[in-house]
Amino acid sequence: MNLYRSVRAVAGASGTDAIDWAAAAEAAKASTDPGSLEVDAAERAAYARDVRDARTAVREAAGLEFDVPEAVEIQNRHHWIDANIATFERVMAPMENQLGAFPGAARTINTGTMTVLLAFLGRNVLGQYDPLLLADTPDDDHALYFVRPNILKAADVLEVDADRFRRWIAFHEVTHAAEFGAAPWLSTHLESRMREGIDALSEGAFDRDAFKELNTTMTVVEGYAELLMDHAFDDEYEALRRKLDARRQGRGPLQQLFRRLLGLGLKQRQYERGKSFFEAVVASRDVTFASQVWDHPDCLPTEEELDAPGRWVSRMDR
Repeated sequence: MNLYRSVRAVAGASGTDAIDWAAAAEAAKASTDPGSLEVDAAERAAYARDVRDARTAVREAAGLEFDVPEAVEIQNRHHWIDANIATFERVMAPMENQLGAFPGAARTINTGTMTVLLAFLGRNVLGQYDPLLLADTPDDDHALYFVRPNILKAADVLEVDADRFRRWIAFHEVTHAAEFGAAPWLSTHLESRMREGIDALSEGAFDRDAFKELNTTMTVVEGYAELLMDHAFDDEYEALRRKLDARRQGRGPLQQLFRRLLGLGLKQRQYERGKSFFEAVVASRDVTFASQVWDHPDCLPTEEELDAPGRWVSRMDR
């Protein structure tokens, strides 16, 4: 790590946009230890095997046809930052001219904020299914990343077997591939709500409906993934889940602050609320019935139905 180089990159932010993305990437990497990426042939094969096994098990559990991305990457932390900065840039594009009366100072502050966000996530993300939302490359429409240094560090902190932990992450990310594969409309649906919300913010407004729909859809995405994990993973993992939850709760005050600022508390709420919804649906019907959420955007539960799963079941029975 080189904190001096990080600060210098932020202080030197330039250009005409609200964020100097090149400076943010340089600064985030300068303040983040990349971690080891010494992957031998056996470990690389194990990653591939976990993804293949997850695809087979999730297909059987969900009754869905989908495939995993051809781009399955084992990354270090710097690789993850490079892979995701383009996504942040695409999402923030409508706000690029929002610099106010002091553009130089605003650009430096914005670049510094993005640096902190990228560095924090780069040190904590374990795996990622990336549907490449808002991308201009339709032929390369999704990817799967494993951040090896973070996986090994987390397994050590949690005192769990690293191979089993890696396999659990593979299964979790493949459940997301199943969702986007089963619902070709899902990417467009999320993109449109993101654009509506960000466009409104760029004009100084807040589109409550767009963000409400986005939150509802992501709650379904996270909850259904939890459902498939319960039915597809080849070993009991409740103890691992408890350790992960305890680790989140046991973070220091600074990390807790970052999590709140980044909306990671909201993501945990999405997991819990979505899981509760699907557990109720499966108890009433079965996994195949629950999978109807991916038939059409109109089949997604409403905000009210998420807290009253019986209403959604009744609507789908009609």
